[in-house]
Amino acid sequence: MADKTLHLKIIAPERIFYEDDVTFVEYHTTEGDIGVYPDHIALTNLLAPGIMKIHTASGEIKEAALMEGFSEILADRVTILAEVVEWPDEIDINRAKEAQIRAERRLQSAEGDMNRAELALKRALVRQTVARIK
Repeated sequence: MADKTLHLKIIAPERIFYEDDVTFVEYHTTEGDIGVYPDHIALTNLLAPGIMKIHTASGEIKEAALMEGFSEILADRVTILAEVVEWPDEIDINRAKEAQIRAERRLQSAEGDMNRAELALKRALVRQTVARIK
């Protein structure tokens, strides 16, 4: 067991995705990757699509696909409000591959909202990467 932990709570629109004490959590923000240990300075940030790694108090590392949202970091806890967050076994890899193909076609055609197409591509790639963790 770890000596020092912080409380991690991840809330998605339809459920509390995860809640427990952890030793470390890392995820992607709009400013880059962040890793949070206990006693971190207070901070809020915007989430970007990426792989979240949860280091549990028992030493296990859990991975999930974390999309947009924001987080609040305090010395003893992290709260993440996510628009979408999924465990590897919740991801439909075929659907993610299809989303990747659609996004790549939109980017190649240069029609429509390129930012939206780039975000869709990032989400599809994150899902595929996490789904392979199963």
